[in-house]
Amino acid sequence: MSGTIVLIDHPVGRRDDRASRILTERGYRVEWVSPGKGDTLPDPADHHLAALVYGGAEDLSKDESLSYLRAEIDWVARWMQTGRPFLGICLGSQILARALGAQVAPHPERVSEIGFVQIVPTAAADGFLDRPLHVYQWHKEGFELPEGAELLATGETFPNQAFRYGPRAFGLQFHPEVSSAVMTRWINEAGHMLANPGAHPRDRQLADSGTYDAAMAAWLEGFLERWLDGAS
Repeated sequence: MSGTIVLIDHPVGRRDDRASRILTERGYRVEWVSPGKGDTLPDPADHHLAALVYGGAEDLSKDESLSYLRAEIDWVARWMQTGRPFLGICLGSQILARALGAQVAPHPERVSEIGFVQIVPTAAADGFLDRPLHVYQWHKEGFELPEGAELLATGETFPNQAFRYGPRAFGLQFHPEVSSAVMTRWINEAGHMLANPGAHPRDRQLADSGTYDAAMAAWLEGFLERWLDGAS
């Protein structure tokens, strides 16, 4: 494989995720950009093969006025015009939804999803997900389905879990890129959020990771291969 994939991250967090590791192991070059730290987003018309926007601690419904989030929303709207592969994870999926004109908001009952939660494929999944899968979640906001998008996976608390817009753009509300080590760090660094309604306690998350992480990792590897198949 060859080509450069732009990876957009946010001020909180480290660059040690599972997705970037898989991409580099497959021979892709990755270029990290952090607009929240002052980096300039590349021109969507340049040489990048694909784009991936990660999650973050921001709540898009109240933080959208932040200049770097506005810049990312505008940039994603321009990227979508290229037709090249795009992937948004958690906050990244919400940014994609906003760029496509959909709303992002907290759960109406102010419930969070933190921990391993089952998602179920829809009739439109078409190879995206062939059976229910427990995936890692850490969010308290969700996206509405953009007009013209296909809902690919649904969940009990936040119904919209994954969507496809056109053949190559995907938004995932969940975190398949988070390894057990990263999950443990999040729990240690943001443990106060485990008091949120709907959040799973630490011991349950650690036990669930042993049960569900390997299957989630295998799903991500297959998804990334399909996502970039034929990209040029």
